[in-house]
Amino acid sequence: MTFWVSRILALNVLVFFLIPRGSLVYLLCTLFPPALIGLDSGYFPALPFRPWTALTYMFLHANFSHLFFNMIGLFFFGPRLEYKLGGKRFLKFYIVSGLGGAIFSFLFSTASPVVGASAAVYGVLIGFAKYWPRENIYIWGVLPVEARWLVSALVAISLYSGISGSGGGVAHFAHLGGLAMGYGMLYWQDWRKLKGQREFQRKIFSDSVDSSDDSLKKRWSSIDLSAIHELNKLEIQRLLSRVQSEGVDSLSREEKAFLNRFSTD
Repeated sequence: MTFWVSRILALNVLVFFLIPRGSLVYLLCTLFPPALIGLDSGYFPALPFRPWTALTYMFLHANFSHLFFNMIGLFFFGPRLEYKLGGKRFLKFYIVSGLGGAIFSFLFSTASPVVGASAAVYGVLIGFAKYWPRENIYIWGVLPVEARWLVSALVAISLYSGISGSGGGVAHFAHLGGLAMGYGMLYWQDWRKLKGQREFQRKIFSDSVDSSDDSLKKRWSSIDLSAIHELNKLEIQRLLSRVQSEGVDSLSREEKAFLNRFSTD
């Protein structure tokens, strides 16, 4: 088991056995949607809004089966995702998914107080499905379902149950929040990575795009072939020969960038 998965799992188990359900500490750490603020303020009139519960609620559980199934999901899907993202990114991803569950619950849920790691675990599940969409997940150890279809089914069930009010006390909007925030965070990270790659490529090729033909020829003529490996030397000679016969425009952007790396300004 990986570093953060093991510690998150252990923390959830410790909290379950150390903080009794219904105790003052348990209530202080429970997330109450706006419709229940009246009930909440009956316990703590001076604290009608408790922002820390957006974090603490995800380490509380209503009963043992609630804890068990959440931790089973984290145990099976978490380690592989942590290996993929790295420890720090995985921890951030887990917490952000849980916060997404809190936000959705606060915005859309009015039925009951919210506790549990389900939103964070749903985020882990959608992360698993994003990177390994065709991986088979065996329901009850028997029925194989690809990760992408399992996540699609969970989204449909949570959406229908949340809108119809047939959740039976289950925080379906928290599940949707974890899924949405988890997917959004991974999409944003991929977009930033792609943007960085494009900026790097643009920086590499900028010299060859902005320079005139004469300045490029002058720069490339200064290349000291005596200090270059034989293979690179042959490629440089081939490209310079083409420039002499066909002009600078005969070279691709990559070929111009190759010559620029060996030239001096």
